[in-house]
Amino acid sequence: MNAPQVFDPHGAATAVAADPEARLREIPYNYTSFSDREIVIRLLGDDAWAALAELRAERRTGRSARMLYEVLGDIWVVRRNPYLQDDLLDNPKRRAMLIEALHHRLSEIEKRRRADLTEHGDEAGVDRAARVETLVQAARRAVDEFESEFQKTYDLRRRATKVLGRVTEKDNIKFDGLSRVSHVTDATDWRVEYPFVVLTPDTEAEIAGMIKACFELGLTVIPRGGGTGYTGGAVPLTPFSAVINTEKLEQLGAVEMTELPGVDRKVPTIFSGAGVVTRRVTEAAEQAGFVFAVDPTSLDASCVGGNVAMNAGGKKAVLWGTALDNLAWWRMVDPEGNWLEVTRLDHNLGKIHDIEVARFELKWFDGNYAPGEKLLRTEALDIKGRVFRKEGLGKDVTDKFLAGLPGVQKEGCDGLITSARWVLHKMPAHTRTVCLEFFGQAREAIPSIVEIKDYLFETSKQGGAILAGLEHLDERYLRAVGYATKSKRNGFPKMVLIGDIVGNDADAVAQATSEVVRMANGKSGEGFVAVSAEARKRFWLDRSRTAAIAKHTNAFKINEDVVIPLDRMGEYTDGIERINIELSIKNKLQLVDALEAFFKAGKLPLGKSDDANEIPSAELLEDRVQQALDLLKRVRTRWEFLRDKLDLSLREAQHYLVGLGYEALAEKFADRVDAQADATVFHVTQDRTIRVSWKQEIRAELRQIFNGGEFKPILDEAQAIHKQVLRGRVFVALHMHAGDGNVHTNLPVNSDNYEMLQDAHTAVARIMKLARSLDGVISGEHGIGITKLEFLTDDEIGEFRAYKQRVDPHGRFNAGKLLEGADLRNAYTPSFGLMGYESLIMQQSDIGAISESIKDCLRCGKCKPVCATHVPRANLLYSPRNKILATSLLVEAFLYEEQTRRGVSIKHWDEFGDVADHCTVCHKCVTPCPVKIDFGDVTMNMRNLLRKMGKKKFNPGNAAGMFFLNATNPQTINLARTAMMGIGYKAQRLGNEVLKKFAKKQTAHPPATVGKPPVTQQVIHFMNKKMPGNLPKKTARALLDIEDNKIVPIIRNPKTTTADTEAVFYFPGCGFRAAFLAGRPSDSGDAVGSRRANGAAAGLSVLRLSAARLGSVRQGRADRHGQPRAVPSRREYAELSRHQNGGGVVRHLLRPARRL
Repeated sequence: MNAPQVFDPHGAATAVAADPEARLREIPYNYTSFSDREIVIRLLGDDAWAALAELRAERRTGRSARMLYEVLGDIWVVRRNPYLQDDLLDNPKRRAMLIEALHHRLSEIEKRRRADLTEHGDEAGVDRAARVETLVQAARRAVDEFESEFQKTYDLRRRATKVLGRVTEKDNIKFDGLSRVSHVTDATDWRVEYPFVVLTPDTEAEIAGMIKACFELGLTVIPRGGGTGYTGGAVPLTPFSAVINTEKLEQLGAVEMTELPGVDRKVPTIFSGAGVVTRRVTEAAEQAGFVFAVDPTSLDASCVGGNVAMNAGGKKAVLWGTALDNLAWWRMVDPEGNWLEVTRLDHNLGKIHDIEVARFELKWFDGNYAPGEKLLRTEALDIKGRVFRKEGLGKDVTDKFLAGLPGVQKEGCDGLITSARWVLHKMPAHTRTVCLEFFGQAREAIPSIVEIKDYLFETSKQGGAILAGLEHLDERYLRAVGYATKSKRNGFPKMVLIGDIVGNDADAVAQATSEVVRMANGKSGEGFVAVSAEARKRFWLDRSRTAAIAKHTNAFKINEDVVIPLDRMGEYTDGIERINIELSIKNKLQLVDALEAFFKAGKLPLGKSDDANEIPSAELLEDRVQQALDLLKRVRTRWEFLRDKLDLSLREAQHYLVGLGYEALAEKFADRVDAQADATVFHVTQDRTIRVSWKQEIRAELRQIFNGGEFKPILDEAQAIHKQVLRGRVFVALHMHAGDGNVHTNLPVNSDNYEMLQDAHTAVARIMKLARSLDGVISGEHGIGITKLEFLTDDEIGEFRAYKQRVDPHGRFNAGKLLEGADLRNAYTPSFGLMGYESLIMQQSDIGAISESIKDCLRCGKCKPVCATHVPRANLLYSPRNKILATSLLVEAFLYEEQTRRGVSIKHWDEFGDVADHCTVCHKCVTPCPVKIDFGDVTMNMRNLLRKMGKKKFNPGNAAGMFFLNATNPQTINLARTAMMGIGYKAQRLGNEVLKKFAKKQTAHPPATVGKPPVTQQVIHFMNKKMPGNLPKKTARALLDIEDNKIVPIIRNPKTTTADTEAVFYFPGCGFRAAFLAGRPSDSGDAVGSRRANGAAAGLSVLRLSAARLGSVRQGRADRHGQPRAVPSRREYAELSRHQNGGGVVRHLLRPARRL
């Protein structure tokens, strides 16, 4: 999420990036990657943009243009923000004020047009007035359409609630802002339209009826699982869409030995619902001693249904193939609303392209009945094995048709997957993981991939070791994930390979591993081997954090995954390096342009000096500025030569290079020509013999020219300009499933930088062309979606479009996807870095800090499995990923309304509070997060903001609890304890006995928790779990007779303790000192770590165990505050001496600490 970034709008660095001639973004409230052009075309049409572009050059005062832009800005911000939409929908008065303001501005433009026509009645004036009139008419149509949308939305929501309510619970029909923004995008953050409604079916059986209801409403259905796609396959392209979230379909069967049709032995399989998270299937298979082959990097968040629809792969694909290779059977709902079951016949239990013909049986069942109940028809489908992938490639998902095989690889365009049965495999008994670090050039190390794979392929044919996975990370990815070099060499690896070598013979595995390491040694590499499960897991951790590559661009990147034949991988990496060098030089030349503009502008900033004689004269400053300009001219000539002559032979170029300032490298050039006759300028730039360096070639020289404290502001400004220009540099980073040639090619981009986006798209086009030139394909597992459609030829996509027209002519599933025009032309991504002056509002409030803390979210969903507020079965979809998306939109709503006369809606504060309330502050989300966002801390900041702004709603229960916890007077504590714990607990227990029958329905199917729940829900929720009984009559302090709050009891045995004995300070939890004796073994609470005590209780470190983390304490590691997580089990506790209640106190007080 590109959350707000705060820049200095007055700084020179910002001014460098802003090109006043371009006028890219004059429309207000546009915090997206769109320029004015895309917004005008989207709202008014191409003709309006053409007229506006012509009128831009004829502006006089610009007032009419500003008013038109304000109209478009209002419409654009509301259309892309469901919180603003809902507020205006629920508040007719605020809506009327907005519509009136839009019409008023257009009327004022019309008045000025008429006045201008009267004043300038010549031919040019008449022509100008006609173009303005065309624009005003187009804008009026847009405003009228905008106004009518609210009533249409209101009517359709009422109808949808009624129609869908016949087939599912009302809580499963979601129109709220959080649900819609959570399903507007996937891991890409590209957005086109918000879904009209989000549906969360409880069971597989109700999906067919739900889909038919959507057809009745005229809504296209978009299937969705974990939302981890990287091509926008689940991104809605129409506002009239219903996203069906399948996360509740989490039925997971046991591993079974099954008889498959045409297979002569029983095969281990497992059944899973479409919403089962991939990791759960993997773990279930492992517990039974088998392996689930589908393991994409997103396995902690992706769902089984998406794996089928995308034909997902992973590192094990090198051994057992992708999802399609491992499917035995799957069920889906087709565009007629009927059930379709597909069964694989004669399964080869391996890669599907290895067989001559793959056979499938298709059975359709009536959607008005339960799945599999009423058979309609049966068909057989035979597909030649070579159809599934391009020959010579391990992966290929570019063929969306797949000979008409339903569901698989179709990206949700021909139906919705509801369940599947998977073939499992037996992993050999012995596994070793190798980590190979290469320090030479990547093109020299890449051939080792082919050598390793070929060697292990030969050993596997002889019954020896097998390659079960081989992954690659390049230098940029290694730096992004914070890779710690294992080698003792000085320097950082150029690339790393991580692989699993398996086999049933331990000696054979060990021998193969040693040989692989030897191969790496021959390519300037070193190898490291992990044998234990824990060590192997540590080796693979870096591979799981690859999404962190986009952290420095606020988590936005263009993610491509081409497939290259392994024997041509070296050519591909060379091609990518060529693109990177060109992009780097282009960025450096932009820096030279910016620095030249800075020095030529005059009025350079100078520092103050105590000695007036030290202030440089105008002549001296002018001379130094001229020296700087001469330097920049020389550097520009040098860098332009490198950019233009990369293919020039080094033999021919060395003379020019020496003349351009590379005299010190003359000898190296000569030696290189002798050693490598075909060496080019590219080669010596690639291996960094020649470095294109701002630090060495410009900054160091500028420091010599502007030497002295009075020139420091000039150097600081030059550094700021460099930082700003560098922010727009595009680069390409690689990591790959090296075993099958699937290369993930990623370009992190700051989406608020329009030119950077264009450079990135140009680079992607070059990458796709490069992949095809090497006999590769443009997608191996990510699919096509909206990001790659433009790179498919008509021949490649034609068969799918004919298939789509045949099975779904009305676009009932994923309307528009993979069809003409469904590419990135209408897609945008949020870019809050564009806020400019508006960012001052953020600087003056805590909203800026909140936005800063969430801006790096990658939308990967790895926080979902550990989040206590993301439990789909309980109607809780409040994962940190979803809450961050919602928070960013609410921040945008605050900023927009703060700048209008209508004021910030109270409803937005309630929605902000709703997000903040859905967090247990357990901090578990920070561990799996690749960019280490701690949403527990974010939540506390959000609650503090609400409290500070006076927007936190009063809650009697919270108020009573805080009063009790903050009480220090013994009499107050005893009275409150008697009322709340004595009377209150007894009343609650009685209520539970009386109402538990009525609460069963709600506890079995918890209602959605969006907004304030009805009183009946609150009562049932309060009564459905019985409070503990038989509570202690006195508190621990009362028993010890030390109710004075200034006394801290120290429990020790003088006979066995000394001043150096480690002490344990035990704090049983918030309020337990006042509520109970001290905390019992079943109580949750806070414990304290230990530290050396010097005869007193001072200096003790605190260990917190949140109440929400019962029994989940991890021992032997520091917590996020750097404190120990567990009290050592060998700790000995002494009894309290010389006190009549000492024994009881010690038993109750210390037993929980022992349990740690």
